[in-house]
Amino acid sequence: MKITVLGSGGWGTALALLLLDNGNDVTLWSYRKDEAAHLRETRENRLLKGVMLPEALAVTGSMDCLMESEVVVLATPSFAVRETARQAAPLLREDAVVVSVAKGIEKDTALCLTQVIEDELVGRQRVAALSGPSHAEEVARRVPTGCVAASRDMKAAELVQDVFMSPRFRVYTNSDVMGVELGAALKNVLALCCGISDGMGLGDNTKALLMTRGMTEMARLGVAMGGHKETFAGLSGMGDLIVTCTSMHSRNRRCGILIGEGKPVQEAMAAVGATVEGYFAAFSAHQLAEKMGVEMPICQSAYRVLYEAQPVESVVGNLMNRNKRREVDESWI
Repeated sequence: MKITVLGSGGWGTALALLLLDNGNDVTLWSYRKDEAAHLRETRENRLLKGVMLPEALAVTGSMDCLMESEVVVLATPSFAVRETARQAAPLLREDAVVVSVAKGIEKDTALCLTQVIEDELVGRQRVAALSGPSHAEEVARRVPTGCVAASRDMKAAELVQDVFMSPRFRVYTNSDVMGVELGAALKNVLALCCGISDGMGLGDNTKALLMTRGMTEMARLGVAMGGHKETFAGLSGMGDLIVTCTSMHSRNRRCGILIGEGKPVQEAMAAVGATVEGYFAAFSAHQLAEKMGVEMPICQSAYRVLYEAQPVESVVGNLMNRNKRREVDESWI
């Protein structure tokens, strides 16, 4: 199939390589034409050191390639999804399937990213989300990985499954787009929290507490917004939460470590050197929790640290001294 990947970051590049391995005709688009020229010349992405880009992978700074593409993978950071979808809309084939692989929530609208894409495409294309525990660095090196393709149009989800699936990349399908996308976005907030805990030297017990109760918060909000609680036990929920909260590949965890060590938030984000999606998702989680009347103490604490400069030590104390309650009554299972 003819496929275009919009976004030449680490994740977009890793997926372009996967799709090329699967026998597709793949073009990788970069927002910056100078970056596209650099990739064509060096055949290496600075975010994926040591992974060479085959000559068969076309690289461009022009969106004209969209006119023939049967599948379009939108792999920009979350804050750029709307503008990229807007630019792409007039060039897309009527029958193209658009796959969102970014993990976030739009800041101003609190919309999930497939909703943002559908808003810009005005329902002309089939839209799906691909999500799960999938570090770009490992996918690019063909490490066995599993993800989930979610769409309200199951034929679109199954097409994404067929296109991406390989002996090294297993794909499941799911119709719960809201649950899949919320899990993908909120786990970044929790990874920041786990990183802060690590930076403070609080230990494995604390991280396990944050991950487990954080999972409860993710599912609580997801169900309130129409998602299915079972989705949060899957790859886009528990799976992505585990990998993002425990790995040094995670930009969110690395940023959190720096904050926990005492570095100001903006300096920590700059030191990571790439988009820290959890920072933006924490703002949206705060908005959604208040809008839906859902209790999310860990995510709300992240908001206070990131946006209100509340000291991390006081946040930990506040979380640990909350009123007593039963676990099962509060649980998502």
